[in-house]
Amino acid sequence: MKSGFVSFIGRPNVGKSTLLNTIIGRKVAIATNKPQTTRNLIQGIYNDEDSQIVFVDTPGIHKPNNKLGAVLNEQAYYTLDEVDIVVLLVDGSESLGKGDKFVINRLKETKSPVILVINKIDKLSREEILHKINEYKDLYNFKEIVPLSAMKNNNVKELIKVLKDYLPEGERMFDEELYTNSSERFMTSEIIREKVFNLTEQEVPHSLTCVVEEMKFNKTSVSIIASIIVDRDSLKKIIIGAHGSKVKQIGMEARVDIEKLFGKKVFLELYVRTIQKWRDKEKYLMEFGYYDFEQ
Repeated sequence: MKSGFVSFIGRPNVGKSTLLNTIIGRKVAIATNKPQTTRNLIQGIYNDEDSQIVFVDTPGIHKPNNKLGAVLNEQAYYTLDEVDIVVLLVDGSESLGKGDKFVINRLKETKSPVILVINKIDKLSREEILHKINEYKDLYNFKEIVPLSAMKNNNVKELIKVLKDYLPEGERMFDEELYTNSSERFMTSEIIREKVFNLTEQEVPHSLTCVVEEMKFNKTSVSIIASIIVDRDSLKKIIIGAHGSKVKQIGMEARVDIEKLFGKKVFLELYVRTIQKWRDKEKYLMEFGYYDFEQ
């Protein structure tokens, strides 16, 4: 039996979270059309009859503008030598750029085997896919190159097959029924943050986080109090909306997904709080779960 850890790394918005969700067969990580959505190391657990693969979805590697950005990069780098296989995801529909080359250069320090995944091939012709493979194969000694479409679930099974070839023999590390090791509080806060991402403008999401303040369970329902944290009052007004319309919509859409998560009726109270420059303050980064892995 094969078992081990596999890390997804790459630039923001290349489809790492979408691929993770497709492999696991349910939502483990939030996925939006805005870059830098993932902000924590999120594990999804894949099981079949002869393997257990623990996937680690990492934040997109980018040029940091604040301490939070630096912490997110360190989280991604941290996994490089802590896993059995590193999977580099690139967006096949975009040109090879400095960001891709920067990440590839960083991979030269890892001892783990690296597999290249060229994502979003549903947007490419066969000739364009072959061109992409040739473009990347000379930049690094990739063990394998797998073109696929995470969104369309195209060739994802081939990736699983390839990963098994490089995983060590071992026993299951988690129960077969478990599909993630993320806490219920964390997954709830991520669902809320996803809805804020989807319902606000481009500049808003990167300035906010979400924290579950209270969670109470009973036989038929869950009562949740959560805060959306922003770094300036102007964003607070945007998220609240006219007469509270925007935050009400966020709460309604989040509640639908949270009820699916728990299989119970959910009562959700949302508040919006301003903490100026929270992304540059270590106290709040630690409090909100953004741990610095830099040694």
